[in-house]
Amino acid sequence: MAKHQFQTEIGQLLQLMTHSLYSNKEIFIRELISNASDALDKFNYIRLTDEAFKEEEWTGKISIVIDKDDGSITIGDNGIGMSEEDLMSHLGTIAKSGTKSFVENLTGDAKKDSHLIGQFGVGFYSVFMVAQRVDVITKKAGDTQAYKFVSDGTGEFDITPVTKESHGTVVYIKLKDDEKEYLSRWRIQEVVKKYSNHIAYPIMLTYTEEETTGEGDAKETKSVEKIDQINAATALWTLSKSDIKNEEYVEFYKTISHDSDEPLDYLHHKVEGANEFTTLFYIPRNAPMDLYRVDYQSGVKLYVKRVFITDEDKELLPSYLRFVRGIIDSEDLPLNISREILQENRILANIKQNSVKKILSSIKKLDDEKFEIFTAQYNKVIKEGIFQDHTNKETLLEIVRYKTTKAEGMTSLEEYLKRAGERAGETQKEIYYIIGEDAALLGRSPLLEAYRKADIEVLIMDDKEIDEIVTPSIGNYKEWQFKDVTMTDAPDTITEEEKKEISKAHETLTGKIKEILGDEVKEVKTTTRLTDSPSCVVKDSSDPMASMAYMFRQMGQKVPETPLILEINPEHEMIKKLEVLGDDALFDDMAWILLDSAKLAEGLEPKDRVLFVSRVTKVAGKAL
Repeated sequence: MAKHQFQTEIGQLLQLMTHSLYSNKEIFIRELISNASDALDKFNYIRLTDEAFKEEEWTGKISIVIDKDDGSITIGDNGIGMSEEDLMSHLGTIAKSGTKSFVENLTGDAKKDSHLIGQFGVGFYSVFMVAQRVDVITKKAGDTQAYKFVSDGTGEFDITPVTKESHGTVVYIKLKDDEKEYLSRWRIQEVVKKYSNHIAYPIMLTYTEEETTGEGDAKETKSVEKIDQINAATALWTLSKSDIKNEEYVEFYKTISHDSDEPLDYLHHKVEGANEFTTLFYIPRNAPMDLYRVDYQSGVKLYVKRVFITDEDKELLPSYLRFVRGIIDSEDLPLNISREILQENRILANIKQNSVKKILSSIKKLDDEKFEIFTAQYNKVIKEGIFQDHTNKETLLEIVRYKTTKAEGMTSLEEYLKRAGERAGETQKEIYYIIGEDAALLGRSPLLEAYRKADIEVLIMDDKEIDEIVTPSIGNYKEWQFKDVTMTDAPDTITEEEKKEISKAHETLTGKIKEILGDEVKEVKTTTRLTDSPSCVVKDSSDPMASMAYMFRQMGQKVPETPLILEINPEHEMIKKLEVLGDDALFDDMAWILLDSAKLAEGLEPKDRVLFVSRVTKVAGKAL
């Protein structure tokens, strides 16, 4: 007998389970049946494609056995089974990505953590909500050795070699004393009907029932074993939409996603013609925990003529739709199609193209409340799509939302265009934006002062990492050009000639500041873009590095720093006083304060924070 320690994260999860923080305990039946169904799917596939198993007479089924005397229930299948290595990786560790994120999000608050458990998808471990001990006996198809996993849900588990005739898995659950309700035939039937009615394999319930025969003194009561099928055993997606209730769609989603919440939306389509296929897609209400991990799990299962093929192919949908859960069932793909061929298959490419259009169309039709939830969860990945998917770029630009200087909450590009058009008529054909990490800081940026004065709306993009890559690639939307306010001249009402006169009148001042700051700035010049602030920093749009930054980000390489230009407001009281200041030491400090405070206003770091504080303190002391 080999003793093993559970992975740390599982230990924490099991602690939550054994203390029954999850209010909906009955879902352990759904989770174990779902696992059994997956195992049957996998064996069904190799039976049809692997010569070694083609001769086997096999009908997939799931069995549930109630033993009242023993106080246990057993859930078994004749699916693919597990090897010793599979037991270690599937039950001893949480193989799915996002585990670390899950554990980091645990708060110790029972209500909050139980919601996280549902969001994470607990699978097999949910059994410890009701079990005092669990035995898993399993044999992998094609192997000669079977194994037994035993655990009481604390810190350890045992794995030992055992004897088992056929492949498949049996989960024996010794129930806790206060969980005996699951020994009721009616309770099991109720749960299966609720969650697993449309599992595609028959679920057979074995139970005993007292039967009385004879009359009078000859009357005799004895226990009779009975076996009933307790599910419809019809794949939900194969039914007509008119025959499926909303509750059935929801419970099927919970089965395939292991999510405790209802989906935000679902869409069910059957396509006939040159290619025949059925799709059933769900948009989760909450983003999966592995959404931004490279090793995210695909949420879409591929079937061919109801035969499960794979749930690991990330090519079934574009990566920016990786939050979608659901089923694709093709009538035209060959059963033995390889993963390599899948990626280049024309039929699958057509299914993918059709699916993307349907999903995006469904998102556009969400009501206001649901759309707000969608935006909060998935706006960032939709931005990825704008960059990746040129075919559906216009639709994605209709879906994406941004913060703005003109409206509360989030706004669409269509709403921006409407407001700008109403204000400026045909004179404005630019969509102005500013990119950074802190929306509140961006909204107060000195760079926006001239836009406020001119009553021009600016989009505030605070997903800096993705916005810096995506936004320059957009180009234009409905003939409106995207313009970065840090790389373009601000709107003003004076002529170029007047600008030159202002610049010339203050060239002694700007020259002196440039001499002090040296290579820290490319240029110091006057500006009319500021109304309340004495200075700001902008990028030099004419510098080659500015235009190459987009290319570097595309290649995933470090972006060279774009030289900054310090612009000063000649109408500001501070600048006017600086122009006549006779104290050289104070002038030096003020020149650096103008630069560093302008950097801070844009979320940039001063060259030397300690020195910056020292200069501000010194100047403040003199002012006092």
